[in-house]
Amino acid sequence: MKKIAESAAALLGKSEDLLKSGILKNSGNVTVYPDSVHKLGNAVVLMVRDDEKKSLIVTACCDKEIPAGFEGEKVVLADKSVALFCVLSEQNAAALRKHFPWCAPRSLRNVRTTVGCGDRLGLATVGHVLAAKKVQVSPVLAQQSMRELTMTNRTFRGVVDDACFLVFASDYREGYGADGDHLKTIKDIDTALAAGMPMITLDLSDVMNAAAGDWDAAKIDAAFAELPADLQKLVIAEYADKDFVLGDDVAVKIDALTAKRCAVMYTSALDFALEVYNHLKAARGDEFDLEISIDETSSPTLPSHHLFIVRELRRRNVEFSSLAPRFIGEFQKAIDYIGDLDEFDRQFKVHALIAQNYGNYKISVHSGSDKFAVYPTVGRETRHYLHLKTAGTSWLVAVTVIAKRDPQLYRDMHQCALDNVADMLKLYHITADFNKIPAVSTLKDEELPALMDMPEARQLLHINYGPILTGNLRERFFKAMHKFEADYDAAIEAHFDKHLTLLGVPAKN
Repeated sequence: MKKIAESAAALLGKSEDLLKSGILKNSGNVTVYPDSVHKLGNAVVLMVRDDEKKSLIVTACCDKEIPAGFEGEKVVLADKSVALFCVLSEQNAAALRKHFPWCAPRSLRNVRTTVGCGDRLGLATVGHVLAAKKVQVSPVLAQQSMRELTMTNRTFRGVVDDACFLVFASDYREGYGADGDHLKTIKDIDTALAAGMPMITLDLSDVMNAAAGDWDAAKIDAAFAELPADLQKLVIAEYADKDFVLGDDVAVKIDALTAKRCAVMYTSALDFALEVYNHLKAARGDEFDLEISIDETSSPTLPSHHLFIVRELRRRNVEFSSLAPRFIGEFQKAIDYIGDLDEFDRQFKVHALIAQNYGNYKISVHSGSDKFAVYPTVGRETRHYLHLKTAGTSWLVAVTVIAKRDPQLYRDMHQCALDNVADMLKLYHITADFNKIPAVSTLKDEELPALMDMPEARQLLHINYGPILTGNLRERFFKAMHKFEADYDAAIEAHFDKHLTLLGVPAKN
């Protein structure tokens, strides 16, 4: 790394392009991320990697020209200039965001098409950026839920920092988001906000009365009678026996019982959404994206319920960027859509029309990874006013890379998944028959990658990322991922190209 720093020092007075070419010629056995070479005042900042880790190098003619905020091992070079060799620490991520503001996540509320890139490893950003650069989409590069943080021993701060470093390495200046995913409490929301996450996905499952969806009329009437009198009056006047026309041949009908049922099911949740919105407004002004999630339920969101929720959010003056219904069919983790595609198309069109008639917010598709069969419909009917939320698919791309490049490690990961699957099934709803997966001891090394084309094996590895990433395989796994970084970047790019192409996202002009 000293050789690279000396090359940078010798070229401090040159243009950024000349700096880059000169540094690349003299990098030796250390790899320079070419797009990371940036002049900063009278200093140069860049990212490199050796066989073990990534680092930042900050070089300047003297101590006082080192940009404020960076910390690292100081080395005096042959020409008396100085360099800092910096680990990828929280402080150095903060310094990057200070000096290169485009390294910080921002609100994407006015962006038409966004894609959540749930990177459980902190390694996928380069591949995500390579795919995003080709089309009219903004990526949410830092996205994790509380469950994912627990399963990977990460923090919201670490998730944002990991994305920041690789955004810098990629010189990606088009803007990216960061999402505190499926949060349920103000406390957790504040943790995400403190980490610089502008997007909050508010999961209302704990504050909505989902059970009332199955109550009979008498029980609904009794519960409705307990609501404030002025609210009862409003619900009957605004919704009971009303037709809401959405298009030439589409209308949503709400009878009196459905109106009462919606009030019983959602009033507390909608009031909490208003509380959260006011909290976000006080914390960030207009620089936030609020997503409303009602998808964590056992039954699909009926169009009448979707319409009620949206109208009531609007009546409360809650500004939200996107809303995630629970769609018909099965959106299971890691595999394609399960269900009647014609019926999905029919119902999804109505959900999209509701969004277009009541504010043109983005329809958010949760558990959206690899749902290739429905992407054409989703893209077409939303007119790309859309947020696609992916998570485990980037992890499974990593698993595939390991299966190809380090078969023994894959075999050990597969066994770890089998050893822990009973516990993981308590956390994830899937219906895979794991008995269909062949014993890996019967497979040749070259046959292992094909397992990631098998739904049952994909789901097995998907739900067991926690035990693999926090157990005794962790160090081997991350060493392998560092070694095969280029393979992973290319595989992520290709995988997300497929997602975005099937959604029909337009190419950049």
